[in-house]
This record gives sequence, C-alpha cells and structure tokens, in this order.
Amino acid sequence: MAGFEVIEGQLKSLKAEGRYRPLTVWQGGSDSWMTLQDGRRVLQMSSNNYLGLTKHPALKKAAIEAIEDYGVGAGSVRTITGTLDIHNQLEQRLAAFKGTEATLVFQSGFTTNQGVLSSILGPDDVVISDELNHASIIDGIRLTKTNKRIFAHKNMDQLEDVLKESGPYRQRIVVTDGVFSMDGDIAPLPSIVELAERYDALVYVDDAHASGVLGKCGKGSTDHFGLHGRVHIQVGTLSKAVGAVGGYVATSQVLKEYLTHTARSFLFSTALPPSVAATCLAAIDVLQREPELTERLWANANSFRASLQADGFDTGGSETPIIPIIVGDPARTMAFSQRLLEEGICAQGIVYPTVALERGRVRLIVTAQHTADDLEFARDVLKKVGTEFGIL
Repeated sequence: MAGFEVIEGQLKSLKAEGRYRPLTVWQGGSDSWMTLQDGRRVLQMSSNNYLGLTKHPALKKAAIEAIEDYGVGAGSVRTITGTLDIHNQLEQRLAAFKGTEATLVFQSGFTTNQGVLSSILGPDDVVISDELNHASIIDGIRLTKTNKRIFAHKNMDQLEDVLKESGPYRQRIVVTDGVFSMDGDIAPLPSIVELAERYDALVYVDDAHASGVLGKCGKGSTDHFGLHGRVHIQVGTLSKAVGAVGGYVATSQVLKEYLTHTARSFLFSTALPPSVAATCLAAIDVLQREPELTERLWANANSFRASLQADGFDTGGSETPIIPIIVGDPARTMAFSQRLLEEGICAQGIVYPTVALERGRVRLIVTAQHTADDLEFARDVLKKVGTEFGIL
C-alpha cells in the first residue's frame, strides 16, 4: 500500500518556509479572554465573534429550547425530508432583515458561494472578480466552465475596461467582497453598482465580514451604502457576527427557487440543526434590539486602529474591525505571531498563499467585547514585540 511520502515532503516544505501553523486548542468557548490547553489565559484577537453573540443569553436559551422541541438534527437534506418550519422562519426573517424578496440558507458561507456561483455561471457567461476576493468565491468560480476576468483590487478603471469588452457574453456578473477579510477594507460598492448598471451586469456581494458589522443593525454593505434594490445577490454568513454557523444568499424569489434545484452544496448537505436556526433567529432579534453592540464594536475598532497607527504600525488599508499589522516575510510573520502568544495575545499570522508572499501579517480583530483595559494591554504588548522585531 502506498504511503504518504509525497505529502510528508510537502509538509516539511511548509515547515521549512515558516508557513506551518499548528492548531491552537482552547478550554471553553469563544470569548475575549480564553484559556489555552496549558492553562494560560490569553486575550483573543483573532475571533470573528464580532459582537460576542456566541454566549449571548438569548441565543443560548433559543438553542436549548429548540433542542427540546426538535432534537439535535434535521434528519436529512432539505429537498428530501429535512426542511422544518424553523428553517422557513429563518429564511423569511433574513429576507425581511436584508430587504430582499427571499433568502436561502446553506451550511456555511463557503458552501453558499460554491453553490450559488456554480449554479448561475455557464460557458456563455463572464464573471468579473476582484483579485482579493475570498477563497470561497475563487473556488466557486473554479467549479464552473465560465469565462473569468480579474480586476486589480478596487480598481474601477480596470473594472470598466473589462465591462466594456463583456458585451458578447450572455450574462455579466461582477463579484466582490463587501469587507475584504485579510485587509479589512471596504469595497467601493457605489462605484461598482454604477458601472454594472451602465454595462447591464449583475452585482454579487459577499458580506461575510460585513454581516452584523456594516449597515443599520448590521444589515451589511448594501444597507451601509443605501443601495437596496441595486445589488442582485447578497451572500451573508451566520458564522461570524451572528455567532452561530451557516450562510445564506439574499436575492429574488426566482433565484431562490432556481438554487433549490441546482445548488449542489444545498442539494447534497443535511440541513442546519434546528437549534442553529433558532439561534440565528434570536440573533436577528438581538441585532435589532441592541444596536449598542455594533456601536461599541466600531468605537473599539476605530480607537484601536488609530492607536496602532500612531505607534508606527503598518495597518494596510484597514477601515473596519479587521486590523492587519503588516510584517512581511512568512517565517518572520509566524515568529511574530508566536511571540505575541507568549506575551498573552492570540493574533494569528496570515502568510502566503492566503496573502502575497511579501505581505505576511498578523490579523487582529477587535470585538464589541473588548474593554478599554483589554485594548490597552494589547497595545502595550504589540509595542513591546514590535520593537523586538524591528517593526517599530
């Protein structure tokens, strides 16, 4: 029987290049301060739990009650026997929240992009994608036989050049992240929409890191820019600010019905557990009832980013609670991340191929849970380690 010599060699290469990243194991659930397996308390600054909803009492109560009522699983894929009334309730509430005709819920944001893009794009179409779009968008496009064009990050001149040449295609779709996950900057959505309308293209926005973060009560980038009715496909996540797991597409009723018959990641995956659907319903209530969570998130992010910039850190183009500190070389980046962990901060190193080889960074994510003392502690540690590494 053949062994794994080739894979072992590739793993050794990862380690030699400084790109190896062992999993960090924690005791207990997601929080601002967490306990490592060895018992050390560490400030968590890599979590997508933007609003701290993973432990919100209303969400926990909803999940427990749903388990008592429905059990722990849906039993099947939704097109066979797995659609429960609570799944329909969640989709109706999400559609009302997003201001669209309909939504369709998937098992994750990743599978949403895979399912939607692979269903709507064919060989007679063209997809036009920002070069820094998320891996799930890239993989979703790879599953198609469509024509692909890439424009430089947020470069509207290049986007227009591509759109000008897209006339012969049956369908033109411009795809962008709402908030870019590695740099924390926001897509120029008004300009994208204007160009798409000029050249008769559809607009597709992945709001994974904008869901619960941008817009009124966290409704996303379309709401943030006041573009309701002009963005055709909005993908969101239930796994980050919402505090649970899952993804969804907010769109027209026609597209929803089409996707229920064609999106393979929907058709061949068991439905979300009813407790997760109940949790997400409770989260929508909290987002609308407690807008102070989003307000605190932004106050924390803006003040912390400004303090890091004042200290001399390169935070790239960050405009959101995602705040990278650019280090550069992959091995140096991972060593910087490890040194921060030793000093009490979890800030994961992000290196090639996730980002460009020379743009390795530790990615900090500020949340609504972080206190002023937490952020002051983080700033002090970052200054200390940044000085050690010659970054400051």
